[in-house]
Amino acid sequence: MQQPTAAKADSASSPTAAKAPGSTQAASLAVRLRSIAFVILSSLLAVVHAPLVFLVAPFLSFEQRYRFVNIWSVVIMWLLRHLNGVRIQVEGREHIPEDRGVVVMANHQSPWETFYLQILVSPQATILKKELLWIPFFGWGLALLKPIAINRSMGSQALKTILREGAARLADGISVMIFPEGTRQPPGTIGHFNSGGAMLATRAGAEVLPVAHNSGDCWPGRSIMRYPGTIRMVIGEPIPSNGKSTKALNAEVEQWIHAHYPGELAAPIG
Repeated sequence: MQQPTAAKADSASSPTAAKAPGSTQAASLAVRLRSIAFVILSSLLAVVHAPLVFLVAPFLSFEQRYRFVNIWSVVIMWLLRHLNGVRIQVEGREHIPEDRGVVVMANHQSPWETFYLQILVSPQATILKKELLWIPFFGWGLALLKPIAINRSMGSQALKTILREGAARLADGISVMIFPEGTRQPPGTIGHFNSGGAMLATRAGAEVLPVAHNSGDCWPGRSIMRYPGTIRMVIGEPIPSNGKSTKALNAEVEQWIHAHYPGELAAPIG
């Protein structure tokens, strides 16, 4: 199975096609059935793949283990395309550094970007909630990829963990993935940016790789639905952190993501 590649947008496969007025009940039912099939098949693949990962992991280097674990991510992207009709279009792939680690900062709408960015930016360490590591099969596989697991309720202690472990990963040439909004947002919205990622970048002297996408249009967070359409991802040039304050860098990244969001943003409230 090859890594998913960018595909041209197809107006007939827009994320609203399955929900547009006048669409038949049969079409709606087909989308629901395919969505359920995706959840079942991706779960079964995880159950099959996870034991293989644990069997071979002790004999693999970190880079090899990373690629092996992410075979599952590659397969579900293929499944998403061929079962659910979700295309992926990436702009700016050439901006991803191959010779150094960076702090990847992206907006957060869905589990999709967690999986897909692990394929694009490799290797990487993801900053995530510690509870995710307890999820059978999925979380166990994540634990093998040197994630930075935090307890968000711990406040300053969680930030210290990000800064300490993040700097260590970057020093080893491993990029660090962080979603500055902290939690998934509804499609077409961007939430408040926390400063942890920008602080890590400024303290470690690392660049920030900004990423904007509209994954929630096709794969809404906290939903089993997978709507046919095109997920568009825009990757910017790395933003230097040298000489910038955490506040200034965080604002610069947030403004970039707002400006390059590949879709229509909802008007802010108030």
